[in-house]
Amino acid sequence: MSLASPTRRPAFRLSELAAACGLLCAASPAAWAQQAPPPAGAQQAQTITVTGIRRSLQSSLETKRDGQGVVDGIVAEDIGKFPDTNLAESMQRITGVSIDRVNGEGSRITVRGLGPDFNLVLLNGRQMPTARLDDTGASNSRAFDFANLASESVAAVEVYKTTRAGLSSGGIGAMINIKTARPLDNPGRRASFGIKGVHDESNERLPDVMQGKSITPEVSGIYSETFAGGKFGIAITGSYQERESGYNQASVPGGWRSFRGDENNWGTIPQAGTPGSERITNRPGPNDIYSVPQNLNYSVTGIQRKRTNGQLVLQFAPTDNLKATLDFTYSENKIHTRRSDLSAWFNFGPSSSTWGNGPVAAPLVYSEIINPTADPSDDPFNGLSDIAMGSARFGVKNQNKSTGLNLAWKVSDRLSVALDAHHSTAVAGKDSPYGSNAVLGGAQYTRGTTTADFRNDFPVLVIDSIPVAASRMLATGSSFRNSYMLSEIDQLQISGKFDLADASRLNFGVAATNAHNRSAYSNVQRDTWGGAGTAANYPDSAYTLQQVRPLFNKISGSGDPRLFNQFFISDFETVRAAAAAATNDPAGYLASDVFSTDRRVKEKSTSAFLQYDRNFALALPVQVAAGLRYEKTDVTSSALVPIATGYSWVGANEFSVQFGAPGFTTLHGSYSYVLPSLDVEVDLRSDMKLRASYGESIGRPGWGDIQGGQTLNQLGRIDRGIGAQGNPALKPLKSKNFDLSFEYYYARGSYASVGAFHKDIDNYVGVTTVEQTPFNLPTPAGGALYNEAVANGCAVSDNPCIRQSIFSRYGGTRGITGPTVANPTATIVIPGQPGDPIAKFNITIPANQRSATLKGLELAVQHAFGNSGFGVSANYTIVRSNLKYDNAKLNDQFAIEGLSDSANLVGFYEDDRFSVRAAYNWRDKFLSGRFDGSGGPQPVYTEAYGQWDLTLGYKLNDKVSFAAEVINLNDGVQRLHGRTKEQVLFATQTGRRYMLGARYTF
Repeated sequence: MSLASPTRRPAFRLSELAAACGLLCAASPAAWAQQAPPPAGAQQAQTITVTGIRRSLQSSLETKRDGQGVVDGIVAEDIGKFPDTNLAESMQRITGVSIDRVNGEGSRITVRGLGPDFNLVLLNGRQMPTARLDDTGASNSRAFDFANLASESVAAVEVYKTTRAGLSSGGIGAMINIKTARPLDNPGRRASFGIKGVHDESNERLPDVMQGKSITPEVSGIYSETFAGGKFGIAITGSYQERESGYNQASVPGGWRSFRGDENNWGTIPQAGTPGSERITNRPGPNDIYSVPQNLNYSVTGIQRKRTNGQLVLQFAPTDNLKATLDFTYSENKIHTRRSDLSAWFNFGPSSSTWGNGPVAAPLVYSEIINPTADPSDDPFNGLSDIAMGSARFGVKNQNKSTGLNLAWKVSDRLSVALDAHHSTAVAGKDSPYGSNAVLGGAQYTRGTTTADFRNDFPVLVIDSIPVAASRMLATGSSFRNSYMLSEIDQLQISGKFDLADASRLNFGVAATNAHNRSAYSNVQRDTWGGAGTAANYPDSAYTLQQVRPLFNKISGSGDPRLFNQFFISDFETVRAAAAAATNDPAGYLASDVFSTDRRVKEKSTSAFLQYDRNFALALPVQVAAGLRYEKTDVTSSALVPIATGYSWVGANEFSVQFGAPGFTTLHGSYSYVLPSLDVEVDLRSDMKLRASYGESIGRPGWGDIQGGQTLNQLGRIDRGIGAQGNPALKPLKSKNFDLSFEYYYARGSYASVGAFHKDIDNYVGVTTVEQTPFNLPTPAGGALYNEAVANGCAVSDNPCIRQSIFSRYGGTRGITGPTVANPTATIVIPGQPGDPIAKFNITIPANQRSATLKGLELAVQHAFGNSGFGVSANYTIVRSNLKYDNAKLNDQFAIEGLSDSANLVGFYEDDRFSVRAAYNWRDKFLSGRFDGSGGPQPVYTEAYGQWDLTLGYKLNDKVSFAAEVINLNDGVQRLHGRTKEQVLFATQTGRRYMLGARYTF
């Protein structure tokens, strides 16, 4: 492999093997354009063979140098040995690429500030389906989850940041092509086997009753061999991984409610001069924005993951001009989650609070005053509220399958054609008898005045309460969700190239892609917020006492002596069975396999492209590629959604939508585009390049955005409910992309580059919140009975008083159902009464509403210190946009999510025996969402995060090697907040991950 300055071969005179490999690497002629045509007369460079880290970095350098447009990549150090065990964590080392972490592990990527949904991921040039379940339903995302794919079978990852006609459309940030091992690319017999033990520190930081195995295994192997003089090849790869991990999280999952200082509404603090205003310190001004928390929650989550990957590749090359490749890829990822939590919900009764200065006032301390009416030791239901201590079980299985056939035929010295077809599926569904997401509420009713202190990174919950006791615990409101997502892609691509006589080439192709997405769910909701039965129905042995403080020792503020420091971890199955027995409703505590919501989208796309490449021998060597791509897409969306029949008051602050039989609706949409592209490359010297590119690209809307049908959330609030509706007629984002870059390959294995990019994005998809009254559902809030209770002495904001007053006065006489007055905190269902107002719902609807500009600068350097074995790689990306979120506004806003600066620093040493690599990845603060758990428009910011990873390697001989890795060496804490830093949403503590492994190469 050459480590010298770049050299060129005669224009477009590729060998037959190189041409075949180019056809194989991608289903479209995009791959052929990766090797830019060299100028005639170049000198042969000195050839030096290197291996390991230096080989991987040198190959990545060549991908960048020889690519058409701006291309970066990562190449395996050897067959079966990708630089990182997680593809996303490898890709974060690439300039301009940053990642989202889930459970402390890389999951999805953002490129140049554009989030996961706007980066298209291909597997060997083929568009891949994706399926993933979120906590409460199927994901709306098209983004590929790299956690599902093992790295052992990956030969290289290429990131195309500029567009050209031959690249598949769908990514306006980047197109990422994952290339897996092919036997004919590595003639002869090649095989390796690896085994690894993993210890995750986050697992040992969980409570004892939730910890899994201390050390879990990873096993992988690859076998590749060619036969019959290189005419036939077979490659088999496989891997199995278990991981026991977890995280401890302090959060405000119910979100924040934001108001103007002069607003008077449910949740607002008293106006100056009104009762209660004397308990407010540094009250926000009338034009300031301030926010109050809906709840405060501490949770512990244990995760067990089992991932299985495999791939079979068969290749047949009967002649030098014909090659057939048949491959099958399989992955399965089973994730089982256990969760227990402690939380307090605020009902926005009388309060005291302390605030930071405006115009966006930070909540420093918020306290809800709850006074008992009797000795709590005599009666736990004496006007005190609940201390919630719930548990949950999630069981999800993700399964991906892909079968593909590629035929590459060199018809003549000038004409080559390729046909590629594949059928691929991705399925995500439940892997538990309780459903994909089962949440079992639990509580005891001993909570008095409750305070949340947000002045430190860790939000401190302070509760006036008698000590918790197992004898007071009982199950409360619960939900058992069954979510399902299926994505299928059938794709046929025909492409070709024709070498012209004047150092030019014509690339062409057509493709048809049929994508089908289905997302469905059911929810068995138990609104027993006042308790399912009584505490006597639940055995004390089902509850284990746990302290809070030791779980969060890495987050500042957790040592506060006022912290409410105890909660129960419940035995999920025991409590679930007891709740089912107490209510005599076993089916009410299991998920249903009958989906009440079922959304199906069919997306049919046809495309064609033509690209002309030309070399010019001007004063300087110039290469130009100009092309056009045509895309046409038709969308059909059918949705089965539940029909709402009622809206009942089931808890102090909980309203529940009642549903009848579901019904189907069907909507349509279509769009077509002609997308031009132009790449110009100038060789200033043999070691210097100047590149300029212009291209237009599209990014298709997320599945949830184009799914038809209106759905209402079952759980609502006293002032309104929430819901969502899709829009199949949405247009894709369209981006006009400009790039200019300079690259200097100044020494062996070394380069420096600077690049600027600018994107003009139209059809930006925003989310509009519209107030509607779907199904004309009457609500008791504000009705005649409600107003009568207020007139009889209940405060407008005192929901428990109003509910009890209604039931005590009319229970059983006006269709009002509930338990006896002796247990007034249990569920009371108040159906609509004559004259009740119509319930209002905030319905979110996606729409093409805005345009935006995005621009940035990429700086990169890679330096090998001669033959010393030492080297360093560093990059920094700056990204800016004119579409920013304004924290001082309360209305819906449109802002680019995921936009942030990022940086990487990698230092390494390698000789014949030892290798060391230390890598630091940093991502600045970014907007990660525009809606929090409140259902209203609220910003969600992910704070800046940096992480060190360390890898040590030792090569015993040519066959045996050992490696040790530490991930998250600095034990970083991730934190998300709202309009101010004090407005915490999630503070998550995980831990380091240690891996020790051995590898044998045959």
